[in-house]
Amino acid sequence: MEWSNWSGLESARPSRVVRPGSVAAVVAEVERARARRSTVKMVGTGHSFTAVAAPEETMLVPSGMTGIVSVDREAMTVTALAGTRLQDLNEGLELLGLSLHNMGDIAEQTIAGAVSTGTHGTGGIAGGLAAQLAGLELVTGTGELLRASADENPDVLETARVGLGALGILTTLTFRVEPLFLLEAREEPMAWDAALAAYDEMTASSHHVDLYWFPHTDRTLVKRNDRLAAPPDEAEPLPRWRAWLDDDFLSNQLFGVLAAGANRVPGVIPRMNQLSARALGARTYSDVAHRVFVSPRHVVFKEMEYAVPRADGLEVLRECRRVVEAADVTVSFPVEVRSTPADDVPLSTASGRDSLYLAFHTHRGADHRRYFGLVEPVLRAAGGRPHWGKVHSMTADDLAGVYPRFGDFLALRERLDPERVFANAYLRRVLGA
Repeated sequence: MEWSNWSGLESARPSRVVRPGSVAAVVAEVERARARRSTVKMVGTGHSFTAVAAPEETMLVPSGMTGIVSVDREAMTVTALAGTRLQDLNEGLELLGLSLHNMGDIAEQTIAGAVSTGTHGTGGIAGGLAAQLAGLELVTGTGELLRASADENPDVLETARVGLGALGILTTLTFRVEPLFLLEAREEPMAWDAALAAYDEMTASSHHVDLYWFPHTDRTLVKRNDRLAAPPDEAEPLPRWRAWLDDDFLSNQLFGVLAAGANRVPGVIPRMNQLSARALGARTYSDVAHRVFVSPRHVVFKEMEYAVPRADGLEVLRECRRVVEAADVTVSFPVEVRSTPADDVPLSTASGRDSLYLAFHTHRGADHRRYFGLVEPVLRAAGGRPHWGKVHSMTADDLAGVYPRFGDFLALRERLDPERVFANAYLRRVLGA
């Protein structure tokens, strides 16, 4: 069986595929791999653009380990099995009248994969999923089932919230939640200069801000999400026809056809971006949080994203634009700009500092290497930290320089997986052998 990720950038041929239906089955597979001096990886849905989850020998598929297993309304926490997709977790929480505090804009990932790679949203009091964890359970490289919370193995909880799959196989995750709430989304096109001039004010006055710049244009689209005091049943979502037109037809079906065609005739891309930016007009709507945070993504793409210090972020964005415009390169996808507060997770991209995220995309059929290669040096020079699940070229030596607690993570890895049962080529590159 061949494994490949969503973008098609990475693939692998594991020698063995197992679908465990219990924690005991996971423990058995880890013990088997350890005894044979081989490796084992639990895969998710493949939405990482890197090979962080690529299996080299035994591949575990968590399709039998899904669903919410407990709810603690006094502590306001919910525990779910690691193979649960974010989309299913969100829908389950909604039925319980509960919600995560914040999330990214894609919900296809398993919760274990999303947390382990540092998936994040924008704004809020907790930008990333890992910062919303109250507990976890994992199987270590020695076959031990280890539970971690504020009261039990707190050092493991602190570090393993973004664990890259290097510290153990997650089996359950416990999230802090809150009562279900409404978000009002206000989306509007803005000129480049106006958007950047207003960005700090917008992020200060709105709960969540997402900005998209269309390369080869002076146009951006800004989305501001703000919490409403109204109860969930007072939501005012977009009419079905408008949601289909904007989010399905224009942003996915039509855009996908145009982007694929532009790969063959790149000279049309600047004009296409002008038309795309103008086609997406202003709109306002409200809905329960996860339906506003998450957007459909049917066009397959490749992505690189770095977190840079928030204070320097807009100037880094300007420099990236200068570099792109000075080069003979055409880019059909918008650049996404988000920001998050600092957190205390050692390998979170926001660890210890407020961060601004710059995400660069290409269509799956386009060659991403030159474009990413142009902007990555700018991001690295600014002290940028790459998203663990997105394309980048950094190595363990590079990463040690931008993560003050990198050594702490390596020490915990040595303790939990001394024989490197969970290793693969990507982890050897970013963590060392």
